[in-house]
Parts: sequence; C-alpha cells; structure tokens
Amino acid sequence: MRAIYKRELGSYFHGIMGYIFIAVVIVFTGIYTMVYAFNNAYTNFEYVCYSMTFFFLFLVPMITMRSVSEEKRQRTDQLLYSLPMSMSTIVTGKFLAMCTVLLIPVLEMCLIPPIMGLYGNVNFAVAYSAILAYFLLGVALMSVGMFISSLTDNQIVAMILSFAAVLVIYLMASIAELISTSSFASYLSFVVLILLAGVFLYMMIKNVFVTGFLFMAGEILLFVAYELNSTAFEGLIQTVLNQLCLFDRMANFINGIFDWTTVVYYLTLTGLFLFLTVQSMEKRRWS
Repeated sequence: MRAIYKRELGSYFHGIMGYIFIAVVIVFTGIYTMVYAFNNAYTNFEYVCYSMTFFFLFLVPMITMRSVSEEKRQRTDQLLYSLPMSMSTIVTGKFLAMCTVLLIPVLEMCLIPPIMGLYGNVNFAVAYSAILAYFLLGVALMSVGMFISSLTDNQIVAMILSFAAVLVIYLMASIAELISTSSFASYLSFVVLILLAGVFLYMMIKNVFVTGFLFMAGEILLFVAYELNSTAFEGLIQTVLNQLCLFDRMANFINGIFDWTTVVYYLTLTGLFLFLTVQSMEKRRWS
C-alpha cells in the first residue's frame, strides 16, 4: 500500500492539481479569517470552518475526478490489477493520498486559533473540534467522489457527476423544505430515490435483469408500506433528507457541542463508499 500511496501522492504534486487545491483552501481560509476575526472582531474560528465547507463543491470534484477514471482511460488500471495486493489495499492507498492533500491545508488552519488568541479569547476546544469536523466532512465527500470516479473512464464526466452529487448533498436541507410534508409527497420522493438507486446499481453491475428485479421489489415494498400505513409517511422524506445532509451536521460543532454521532456518521459513510469503490473496481477486474 505504501507504494500506491507514494505514487498517488506524487501524482498530485508532479502537476499543479495538488498545489491549486492547497492554495485555494489556504487563501480563502485567510480571507474568511480576516473578514470574521479581524474586521468584525470575532474570535470564533469555527465560523470560518463552516463557511469554508462551501468550497468542497469545487475542491472535491477537482481532487477526485482522476483518482480512478484516469487509470481506466490510460489502461494503467490493468497494472494495478496485476499487483500482488488486494483491491481494498489499492483503493485505501489512493484514498489516503487524497486525504493527505486535504490534511496539509487543514494543519495550516490549526495554526490560526493560537494567532487569534493573541488578540482575544478563543475557545480552542470548539475551534479545533470544528477543524476536525471540517476534515472529516471533506474525507467523507472525497470517498463519494472517488466512487463516482470509479464508474467512468472520463475525467470530465467524473467531475460533473461529483459536483452534482456534492451540490445535492449541500442543498439537501433546502430541498427538504421545498417538498410538501404530505404523505403522498413523501411517497413520490421515495419512488424517485429508489429509481436513482437503481440507476447507480446498474452503473455498477451492468445487469438489467438484477437491477430491474431489485428496482421493482423496492417499488412494490414501498407501495405496500404506503397502503398499510400512509400516515407514517407524513414528513418522513424531510426527516430522511435532514439526516443525510452532511453539511448541516457540522452545526453542533459550531455551537460548541462535540457530536460523536456525527464523527461516526462521517467515518461510516466514508467506509461505505470506499467499499463501493472496491466493488466497482473488482467488477472491472473480472469483466
């Protein structure tokens, strides 16, 4: 895994991608710190961390788009498949390289609270817990982007799909507010979600029969559940979307609450999408 890690990490800095990623995070962290801390005389660095999450919409697709798709385009993935190591090891090495690129500017962010402390009272526990949440959020989103990259051999397609996925996650709470709280609206929303899940499943297994069977089974079970207890669907889609909104889960850290459930949620989501990436690459390996 060390060889994969060093190869991937080096690839980000042999070009300009890694430097641009780090520069964007550092520059805008400085700008937001100046606006929040020095211009407005706030000592709450956690607000800076929360504001910086917006840039994940652009940073995540940029850093993940080539992680697997470029290997497939250049056919160098065949070399990876021939290595005497498991696919999970290869995926982990690639992912840790991306995490390292994110960790570099995050470590720079850790230097700012002590500097702010020279000019006011800083709650270091809240500031550093917000930095941790920012990092874990970025890690979780990068796992999503890496999985999407494994589904295509085109970097541009991977970038567009990753941007769309992160944008939907970012706007999920707002989307929930636009949907009616009626039980029928929730039912229709779940119909669409099952359809989207079927599309992603087909992109992974490329089997129309299995995908169609699971899709129909899901829709039938949903219809039966709705017919048996339609009142249980009232406001259900709002609850689900709010729970799935990764960005809003940082709110507790910003408000001074170290939320272990959010930490576990981020790590679980990261593990899930890394597992899906492994399965996607394994399928190509044997196809």
